[in-house]
Amino acid sequence: MIAFKLAIRNIMGAGIRSFLNIIVLSFAFVIIIWYNGVIDGWNQQARKDTIDWEIAQGQYWHPAYDPLDFLAYQDAHGPIPAIFEAAVAERQLEPILVAPASAFPEGRLQGVLLRGIRPDQQLLQLPTEKLAESGLGVPAIIGSRMAKAMKLKEGDRVLVRWRDRSGVFDALELHISGVFSCNVPAVDAGQIWLPLPELQRMMNMAGEASLLVSAAAVYPQPASDWVARDHGFLLRDLDTIIQSKKGGGSIMYAMLMIIALLAIFDTQVLSVFRRQKEIGTYIALGMTRRQVMGIFTFEGSMYAMLAILLGALYGAPLLYYQARVGWAMPAGSTDMGLSIAEKIYPVYGLGLIVSTVVLVVVSATIVSFLPARKIARLNPTDAIKGKIA
Repeated sequence: MIAFKLAIRNIMGAGIRSFLNIIVLSFAFVIIIWYNGVIDGWNQQARKDTIDWEIAQGQYWHPAYDPLDFLAYQDAHGPIPAIFEAAVAERQLEPILVAPASAFPEGRLQGVLLRGIRPDQQLLQLPTEKLAESGLGVPAIIGSRMAKAMKLKEGDRVLVRWRDRSGVFDALELHISGVFSCNVPAVDAGQIWLPLPELQRMMNMAGEASLLVSAAAVYPQPASDWVARDHGFLLRDLDTIIQSKKGGGSIMYAMLMIIALLAIFDTQVLSVFRRQKEIGTYIALGMTRRQVMGIFTFEGSMYAMLAILLGALYGAPLLYYQARVGWAMPAGSTDMGLSIAEKIYPVYGLGLIVSTVVLVVVSATIVSFLPARKIARLNPTDAIKGKIA
């Protein structure tokens, strides 16, 4: 209690210097929570969209399938293993066939991937029911990015050319029966979705697929050479991007923390220098040097506590408001190849808030302890006389 009273008295006595220390440290406190909340909100939103639109609960890949190797698609297909047939029939596994092709919108050449999926599938949010339409040719659906890139809209027709498994080239016109909006570029950019039976017929690959999307967690199957890919693998690139963004953002708020902590350090050094008579009096009255050091260290940590209270006073309503209305992403961010929604809603978890509070308090305590160590070397008699040790 004595340390608390002395700390409050000395902080208030420092006047504008103390206020500046507290407000800068509170800025750092609020910005750390805000930035990490935005990144965590983006992470949760991107993971949910990727699961809902692309990977479900996991996938099984043909041994030759590699989504990053365009040249491997020609051979990345095979008959669905017998061990998976029952799950496919029960709609617990959804086969997808991937084939490279060329599209000719308005006479222009553009490389695309044809993806075949059953129109009545329920595992992904793709509007595949529009693939059941007939009477206007082979139906196809594309994403809004693809529609913009190819200058197509619902109801248009586009010529595609492909090479089947025998190496024979063929071509036909597809009818764009639907255009969907999606935050996951892997199911949009450069992709044309067709009915699975139709694509199998076009490629002369009856009963074959490139991958299976699962409604349940995936595990390696001893009776099959198809590769199980769980969320840890499929979301690894997203996790890497999120971690790199957090690392880059740490530079920004580290600079604010350094400025605030440096101000506290300078204040404490000046305080120890100017209050030597007071320190000598404490020691002469029977307080140990460790106790006096504790008073000055606690005084420094009080800056952090007051900064947290100030930050909560103006930061809580601001952060709550943004969590409600979201943070609109700039135009063009959806073309970066990342799963980014038009608005990101920050998520401020308890763990984030507690860890930030601990970081601020511990950092302020450490920089307050460093100048307080000088007290251990003070001679109380000289200190009372005002002599510098």
